[in-house]
Parts: sequence; C-alpha cells; structure tokens
Amino acid sequence: MSPERPGEGKTVALFATCVNDTMYPGTPQAVVRLLERLGCEVAFPPEQTCCGQMFTNTGYLDEALPTVRTYLAAFERFDYVVGPSGSCIGSVREQHPMLAERSGSTELQRRVADVVAKTYDLPELLVDVLGVTDVGAYFPHRVTYHPTCHSLRITKVGDRPYQLLRAVRGIDLVELPDADRCCGFGGTFALKNSDVSVAMTADKARHIADTDAEYVVAGDNSCLMSIGGVLARQRTGIRTIHLAEVLASTEETMEEPV
Repeated sequence: MSPERPGEGKTVALFATCVNDTMYPGTPQAVVRLLERLGCEVAFPPEQTCCGQMFTNTGYLDEALPTVRTYLAAFERFDYVVGPSGSCIGSVREQHPMLAERSGSTELQRRVADVVAKTYDLPELLVDVLGVTDVGAYFPHRVTYHPTCHSLRITKVGDRPYQLLRAVRGIDLVELPDADRCCGFGGTFALKNSDVSVAMTADKARHIADTDAEYVVAGDNSCLMSIGGVLARQRTGIRTIHLAEVLASTEETMEEPV
C-alpha cells in the first residue's frame, strides 16, 4: 500500500441510495472514481434498494422491515459499505437496529448489528478507514459547506468534511453563517409543513449568498435539491455540488460540474 493508494487491498461496496440512483447518478459515479483512484476495489451489489427511511419515518414499520432484509442480502458479505448520504447511512445505523429489534428475531438483530458496524458515510470511510484527508483533488472555486442534519447529528461526521475540503488544491473554502441550521427539507417535513420549510430554506439560501460562494457543498443531494431550487429561483448563480464530486475532481480529469 502506497501513501497515494491507501485503499489498496480493500473492497468497498457502494450503497448508491435512491435519490442518487434516480436523480443524481453523477454522485455515486464520483464515489467510484474517487475510491478507485485511492486504490480501492469498488463493488456495486445490484440487488440493493431503498434503505426504508420513508416507510419508517411515516410509521409504516412492517413495510420497512423487508428493506432491512434486502440491505443485509446486498451488503453483509462485504468488509466495508459506503454511501454518499448522511440521511440514508443514518437510517441504516439508527432505524435498521430498531426495526430488527421490533421483529423479535435475535438472529436478525445480530446480522443487522454486524452490517451497521461496517457501514460508513463517505467522509468517515476516507478519514477513519483509509486514513486520508488529501485525496488528490483539485477544485479551483470559492465554496461553502452545509453540514446536513443527518450528517451532523446522526452519522456524526464532525469536521471530517472540512478536513477533506481544506486539503483540496485550488479551493477557497469560506465559512457558512449558521451552518448547523436545518435547510428545511427534512423529507416529508417539506410536504407536511411547506410554509415553514420554505422559510427555513430561504434563510439557508440567504446565508449561502452572503458568502459569495460559487458552489455550496453538502453530503446529501436531497438537501442540495431543496437549497438549489431556492438559489436558482432567486437567480443567485450559486450552484450545488455533492462533496464526493468535489473530491473526485482532479486537475487532469476535471470537467466543469453542471
């Protein structure tokens, strides 16, 4: 294993997540490019589906349990699992054990505990497993970082994204005012409490605009979708981009993100 390829010899299974698979495929593709550049072998189990968070959050617990079993079938044979979403990884860690306990099956609880222990949000895998903060990225733009609620409070990635961003060559990373405030999306919250959601997202967009950033970066595309909608309607010119896409960019291969 060389310093430039800290993932040499490690096989990592990619949990793409529903939102990324259907709406933002560039993000899981960026994860693959990044991890392969660092020496990892990346596997994509085709049987993977939803984490079940939508069922669980709305009280359909019996309907959520099959998604737990599907996740196990897809990923429990791997040593490491990574997903570019604090929300979905948070669901696996917090909700899957609860659903397994509710099932009454001690065998299911054991299997869930085992796979939860090796399921990582992307910044955790890079910093804690691969032991790297400088991933060889190049992104010559002024950016600000929004720490999404689930990344901040459920997966608890802490300052790992900042460590990774600070090491990106060419970047101008500026602090986001009230960074820890929710963007207002919150899944079904945005539907059930639309007026409050819009007000919260407007506050977040205003703080982002105050930084004069070209891009706002986050670890969840669902949050970026909500924020990006307001930024676009306000014609700020500020674009959204997932952390994985920033880290996958290099001076040699970088294409201007859309």
